[in-house]
Amino acid sequence: MTQAVQPKKSPPARLRRRSEFLRAAASGLSRSSRAFKLQMAAREDASDEPRFGVTVTKRVAKAVGRNRIRRRLKEALRLSGALAAAQGYDYVLVARREALTAPFSALEAQMAQTFRRLSSDRTKPLPHQASKKP
Repeated sequence: MTQAVQPKKSPPARLRRRSEFLRAAASGLSRSSRAFKLQMAAREDASDEPRFGVTVTKRVAKAVGRNRIRRRLKEALRLSGALAAAQGYDYVLVARREALTAPFSALEAQMAQTFRRLSSDRTKPLPHQASKKP
Protein backbone atom coordinates (compact mmCIF):
# COMPACT_ATOMS: atom_id res chain seq x y z
CA MET A 1 0.00 0.00 0.00
CA THR A 2 1.18 3.48 -0.76
CA GLN A 3 0.44 6.39 1.48
CA ALA A 4 -0.23 9.85 0.17
CA VAL A 5 2.64 12.12 1.06
CA GLN A 6 1.44 15.42 2.42
CA PRO A 7 3.41 18.52 1.55
CA LYS A 8 5.64 19.67 4.37
CA LYS A 9 4.56 22.91 6.01
CA SER A 10 7.28 25.48 6.27
CA PRO A 11 8.03 26.97 9.67
CA PRO A 12 6.50 30.38 10.35
CA ALA A 13 8.61 33.54 10.51
CA ARG A 14 10.37 34.05 13.84
CA LEU A 15 11.00 36.84 16.29
CA ARG A 16 14.72 37.11 16.91
CA ARG A 17 15.52 40.17 19.02
CA ARG A 18 14.80 40.72 22.69
CA SER A 19 13.19 44.07 21.88
CA GLU A 20 10.63 42.30 19.66
CA PHE A 21 9.68 39.96 22.52
CA LEU A 22 9.42 42.87 24.96
CA ARG A 23 7.21 44.88 22.59
CA ALA A 24 4.73 41.99 22.43
CA ALA A 25 4.71 41.75 26.23
CA ALA A 26 4.16 45.50 26.61
CA SER A 27 1.30 45.66 24.11
CA GLY A 28 -1.26 44.41 26.61
CA LEU A 29 -2.96 42.00 24.23
CA SER A 30 -2.71 38.49 25.68
CA ARG A 31 -4.71 35.37 26.40
CA SER A 32 -3.82 32.39 28.54
CA SER A 33 -4.34 28.67 28.40
CA ARG A 34 -3.20 25.93 30.76
CA ALA A 35 0.02 25.32 28.83
CA PHE A 36 1.05 28.79 27.68
CA LYS A 37 0.29 32.49 27.50
CA LEU A 38 -0.08 34.06 24.06
CA GLN A 39 0.92 37.72 23.65
CA MET A 40 0.29 39.79 20.56
CA ALA A 41 1.59 43.12 19.24
CA ALA A 42 0.69 45.03 16.08
CA ARG A 43 3.50 45.80 13.66
CA GLU A 44 4.06 48.99 11.68
CA ASP A 45 3.43 47.33 8.33
CA ALA A 46 0.07 45.58 8.52
CA SER A 47 0.70 43.61 5.33
CA ASP A 48 3.73 41.73 6.71
CA GLU A 49 3.38 38.03 7.49
CA PRO A 50 2.91 37.19 11.17
CA ARG A 51 6.03 36.39 13.21
CA PHE A 52 6.26 34.09 16.21
CA GLY A 53 8.51 33.66 19.21
CA VAL A 54 8.56 31.03 21.95
CA THR A 55 10.05 31.64 25.36
CA VAL A 56 10.46 29.21 28.25
CA THR A 57 11.78 30.57 31.54
CA LYS A 58 14.17 28.71 33.82
CA ARG A 59 11.42 28.44 36.43
CA VAL A 60 9.51 26.02 34.19
CA ALA A 61 12.06 23.21 33.90
CA LYS A 62 15.71 22.37 33.48
CA ALA A 63 17.39 22.71 30.07
CA VAL A 64 16.20 19.39 28.63
CA GLY A 65 12.60 20.07 29.70
CA ARG A 66 12.70 23.63 28.37
CA ASN A 67 13.96 22.45 25.00
CA ARG A 68 11.27 19.77 24.83
CA ILE A 69 8.57 22.33 25.67
CA ARG A 70 9.93 24.69 23.03
CA ARG A 71 9.88 21.94 20.37
CA ARG A 72 6.33 20.89 21.30
CA LEU A 73 5.00 24.45 21.18
CA LYS A 74 6.74 25.20 17.88
CA GLU A 75 5.25 22.08 16.31
CA ALA A 76 1.74 22.85 17.61
CA LEU A 77 2.16 26.37 16.27
CA ARG A 78 3.30 25.10 12.89
CA LEU A 79 0.36 22.68 12.62
CA SER A 80 -2.49 24.82 13.90
CA GLY A 81 -1.65 28.20 15.38
CA ALA A 82 0.03 29.84 12.42
CA LEU A 83 -3.11 29.28 10.35
CA ALA A 84 -5.19 31.44 12.69
CA ALA A 85 -2.65 34.26 12.97
CA ALA A 86 -3.42 37.65 11.48
CA GLN A 87 -1.03 39.45 9.15
CA GLY A 88 0.81 42.43 10.57
CA TYR A 89 1.16 41.04 14.10
CA ASP A 90 3.90 39.53 16.24
CA TYR A 91 3.02 36.68 18.60
CA VAL A 92 4.94 35.40 21.63
CA LEU A 93 4.20 32.11 23.37
CA VAL A 94 5.28 32.11 27.02
CA ALA A 95 5.40 28.47 28.09
CA ARG A 96 4.08 27.04 31.33
CA ARG A 97 5.03 23.80 33.04
CA GLU A 98 1.82 22.14 31.81
CA ALA A 99 3.16 22.25 28.23
CA LEU A 100 5.61 19.49 29.11
CA THR A 101 3.04 16.92 30.26
CA ALA A 102 -0.09 17.82 28.30
CA PRO A 103 -1.07 15.47 25.47
CA PHE A 104 -0.04 16.93 22.14
CA SER A 105 -3.61 16.88 20.82
CA ALA A 106 -4.69 18.97 23.82
CA LEU A 107 -1.81 21.35 23.16
CA GLU A 108 -2.95 21.80 19.56
CA ALA A 109 -6.55 22.38 20.66
CA GLN A 110 -5.46 24.97 23.24
CA MET A 111 -3.33 26.68 20.60
CA ALA A 112 -6.22 26.98 18.13
CA GLN A 113 -8.66 28.12 20.83
CA THR A 114 -6.29 30.74 22.25
CA PHE A 115 -5.56 32.17 18.80
CA ARG A 116 -9.32 32.40 18.10
CA ARG A 117 -9.95 34.18 21.41
CA LEU A 118 -7.09 36.60 20.87
CA SER A 119 -8.09 37.39 17.29
CA SER A 120 -11.65 38.19 18.40
CA ASP A 121 -10.26 40.53 21.08
CA ARG A 122 -7.96 42.21 18.58
CA THR A 123 -10.73 44.52 17.40
CA LYS A 124 -11.71 45.63 20.92
CA PRO A 125 -9.92 48.64 22.45
CA LEU A 126 -7.56 48.01 25.35
CA PRO A 127 -8.72 49.23 28.79
CA HIS A 128 -6.26 52.14 28.78
CA GLN A 129 -7.34 53.08 25.23
CA ALA A 130 -11.08 53.07 25.91
CA SER A 131 -12.70 56.47 26.02
CA LYS A 132 -13.91 57.62 29.41
CA LYS A 133 -17.60 58.28 29.81
CA PRO A 134 -18.55 61.81 30.92
